[in-house]
Amino acid sequence: MGEILLIRHGETTWSASHRHTSYTDLALTPDGERQARMVGAFLADRRFVAVLSSPRQRAVRTAQLAGLTVTATDDDLAEWNYGEYEGRTSADIRGDHPHWYLWTDGCPGGESPEQVGARLDRVLARVTPLLDKGHVALVAHGHSLRVAGARWIGLPPAAGGRLRLDTATVSTLGHEHGRQVIRRWNQPPLPAPGTVPASGVRH
Repeated sequence: MGEILLIRHGETTWSASHRHTSYTDLALTPDGERQARMVGAFLADRRFVAVLSSPRQRAVRTAQLAGLTVTATDDDLAEWNYGEYEGRTSADIRGDHPHWYLWTDGCPGGESPEQVGARLDRVLARVTPLLDKGHVALVAHGHSLRVAGARWIGLPPAAGGRLRLDTATVSTLGHEHGRQVIRRWNQPPLPAPGTVPASGVRH
């Protein structure tokens, strides 16, 4: 039985400054490109029967730099639509709405947690039958992949709020005793021997 690997894209200027980024189609920063290549080295021994990517360039480019051949782009893997909150930080939003919480409230003009959950449910339903043949990779975004992790283990979309996910990390969904489990979460790729990783955590 194969596993589903969730790969978050590398750093962009907005992820580095904690700005909500959904439909804004940003490129990777140079550091984000370096991160993506490190993911490729980390996955060098893996073979995939399918690689699905969000259509956003930051996800597609991460897959390319990681040496993955994208078999399909899937709109259902796009990031949570933040609507009126696109480009804003959580701290900025809470200046206007002190009690706002993405994972329960969603975004005005954007998506609710239930809508995002329905999208990721469709993705998981499409790729699960492929696991009989091998591993599947999903290359996408922080919040959408956190929802995927929550839904895989039968939790509501809001539970994704408890699953921190940094840029250019790899998480693994699999099975134990016939049950769907999270095998690894938010695993950073190791730097190549002799290199020094960039300081600081990127979101």
